[in-house]
Amino acid sequence: MNKNKATPNTVSFPTLPAESEELIGDVETFLESAVLSMQQAPPPYRGPGRPPILPSLALWAGMVVCVLHGFTSQLDLWRLLRDRGIWSFPRFPVEDQAVYKRLGTEGTGPLQWLFQNITTLLTQRITVAATIALAPFAKGVYALDETTLDAVARKLPALRGRPPGDPLLPGKLAGLFDLRRQLWVRLQFQDDPHQNEKVLARTLLLGLAVGSLILADLGYFGFAWFDWLTDHGYHWVSRLRAKTSYTVIHVFYEAGETFDGIVWLGAHRADRAAHAARLIRFRVGNTLYQYVTNVMDPTVLPPLEVARLYARRWDIELAVLLVKEHLKLHLLWSCKTAVIQQQIWAVLIIAQVLQALRLEIAWRAGVDPFEVSMALLVKYAPRYAAEGRDPVAVFVERGRELRFIRPSRRILIRGPEIPPEALAPAPADLVVVRTPRYAERKCMPHEHSKKTKN
Repeated sequence: MNKNKATPNTVSFPTLPAESEELIGDVETFLESAVLSMQQAPPPYRGPGRPPILPSLALWAGMVVCVLHGFTSQLDLWRLLRDRGIWSFPRFPVEDQAVYKRLGTEGTGPLQWLFQNITTLLTQRITVAATIALAPFAKGVYALDETTLDAVARKLPALRGRPPGDPLLPGKLAGLFDLRRQLWVRLQFQDDPHQNEKVLARTLLLGLAVGSLILADLGYFGFAWFDWLTDHGYHWVSRLRAKTSYTVIHVFYEAGETFDGIVWLGAHRADRAAHAARLIRFRVGNTLYQYVTNVMDPTVLPPLEVARLYARRWDIELAVLLVKEHLKLHLLWSCKTAVIQQQIWAVLIIAQVLQALRLEIAWRAGVDPFEVSMALLVKYAPRYAAEGRDPVAVFVERGRELRFIRPSRRILIRGPEIPPEALAPAPADLVVVRTPRYAERKCMPHEHSKKTKN
């Protein structure tokens, strides 16, 4: 990563033209307005010799446009910059090797800079549209996940036929996803695809507002991780991992297989959490659902809402699907690590704009964002834009007629509805903190930082 990378806090965004203020419009038009409105340039190229003819902003904006249009090689980027030109930039008299060299030596710093600034701008613009009634008690609601790039990378000719278990060039991508705004907040590459998820988890949460709610799959399950989140003022919800031992210390409600109460996670001295947690359990059909959380008040987060809320963790999986399939990340240009990661950052920039575009359509149409088909948005929005029609207006006004807007097929899991008067309040003197012991220390480099008492 380029050490000279500007931080998002140092970048100011002037007001965009009035005609582009209300609607994001088509993706490329928005990207052009956003990029050209930036007063600062990405990190400068520090290579040897005379200053480059090709400005960094033009190079990386060109790469994003090439990825957006499904171009399949670095040669396409060179042709765009030399022959056709991009936006208001002039055509640049550069040789193809000069473009290849810049891609190989500049790393991902400029595209990460562009990603962060585009994300900041989108966050500012969709504040109203992002008023999703999701866990209103939390400052924000976020999902954590990691995805390997194995299947994508093996489509490259140079990587085909590699035996399973062979070190993979691109590794994996860890991300923090804002479920209310439907935007990636932070992303980080990890070279080792087998590294434990919890190693990067704390880094991804740096700077997140205290009182935010974190949703993560069972790959993040761990007593030390839960205690760290609680100690740092974060709410969390997780599924209960099979065979996890616990001791019940208070029951709010119990009827048959339906349970809501406070437990100690870890019934053995060798592995136990410092903070008590709340366990919610109920059966729907043949499936027994079990969740744990540090939201201890069942009136703040009722069992009815726990399953619905945790199911929103799937949003991050759909965001990854957008990157891997809908935006054709498999059309990789190179087997070089730097160029693969550059292309991934370009795809992620486009994905951010599409996520915001769908959220705006949903808000204007008065529907859930997942009732707006992302696959059809990717397919038809560029066509309408090319015809001079506003994609947002078409999707809002004719979305149901053309089935761009249709009932979401996501499975809705509903927990039991327990009336507040049926809940047994916890005693005021209930002890909910104890001395922890972590059997998984090798996965968590920084141990529980606060002293606790039995």
